[in-house]
Amino acid sequence: MANGRFVAYYRVSTEKQGASGLGLEAQREAVMRHLNGGQWELIGTFTEVESGKRNDRPELAAALELCQATGATLVIAKLDRLARNVAFVSNLMETGVEFVAADFPQANRLTVHILAAVAEHEREMISQRTKMALKAAATRRAESGLSKLGNPANLTEAAAAKGRDMGRAARIAKADARAASVARIIARIQAEGHISHAAIARELTARCIETPRGGSNWQVIQVQRILDRTT
Repeated sequence: MANGRFVAYYRVSTEKQGASGLGLEAQREAVMRHLNGGQWELIGTFTEVESGKRNDRPELAAALELCQATGATLVIAKLDRLARNVAFVSNLMETGVEFVAADFPQANRLTVHILAAVAEHEREMISQRTKMALKAAATRRAESGLSKLGNPANLTEAAAAKGRDMGRAARIAKADARAASVARIIARIQAEGHISHAAIARELTARCIETPRGGSNWQVIQVQRILDRTT
């Protein structure tokens, strides 16, 4: 049950999402579900259209400033709305502003540092795999006498097949990283006593966790696939 004053912070990753409201409505609903009941006052809302990799977020800065001035708590829909960068999270913690995430209200400062570190590591690993794949592609092009990456006129059938393999590998790596992220959320849900796949699916939906295809309603089979992929 929420009590006190709160400042809501919402974030979407692209201008298109910001203009359409895609993702924002789900975040608002998650925040309002968390605040439902008790005696609380929402004194400000801030919406950022920004990339999760950048630290210069004027709307978040304004939200934190209002929290500092009023003693309000920053409320967000999902932990990844804050940042995926350890240094940024550290700077946020130094402001002294209390925060709560609707999808993980038990989170504390140590939890946020750990999750940010894991997310940053995953991003770096994906970046390294991409760089290695591009380097290997450049080597193969040099060995086969090809000149430009992606020019259909330069591609033999073998080179085209290798390009398709690289694209497939990149998609698999991205899907693996996403599955690992969701698996950690599932582990927290299971620790809270929601054991069955149906219960987990309901919790993922209630916490506004996107499905592998970008949807909002989780099915039992999707939960099973995540677990199969990560175990």
